[in-house]
Amino acid sequence: MRQIHNAVNKFILTVIDFFYPWFKKIMPLQTFRYAACGGGNTVLDICISTICFNYFVNNNVHFYFPSIHLIITQPIAALLCGLCVTVPIGFYLSRYVVFQETSAKKSAQLLKYILVIMFCVVLNYGFLKFFIEVLKWKFIVSKILTTAFVVVFSYLSQRNFTFKAPVV
Repeated sequence: MRQIHNAVNKFILTVIDFFYPWFKKIMPLQTFRYAACGGGNTVLDICISTICFNYFVNNNVHFYFPSIHLIITQPIAALLCGLCVTVPIGFYLSRYVVFQETSAKKSAQLLKYILVIMFCVVLNYGFLKFFIEVLKWKFIVSKILTTAFVVVFSYLSQRNFTFKAPVV
């Protein structure tokens, strides 16, 4: 398993770092790696969410529990489908590609990462509800604009909280 991890990690770093010289003058390597990893993961999330929204989640999702009826709207169900795939991928990329210099334990980072992601989910939920239900915008436009806001928050949170580099 370690060999697979090392090979995948080396491949991702080789591909990302190949393109870095063109961006070297406008951003540091870590920011470029975050943009590349986060951008790829974000595109994956938008694709999965859109496919789920258009093909798999055709209506609101209803859950019936004893004395509780929970309704998850179609856009939020699509958001949750995307998160099921992109959260583990995002943690892996953040820990092993973007923020390699961290010395914190993986379990502590995972907890912090999940806390930030939970807040990002709340932001996603709020923005999607606002754009779709209040402003009556289409899902894909709402999803892309929401993602832009959440990405900025996520990067700052991950850099300064979850994967904060040790003070030397």
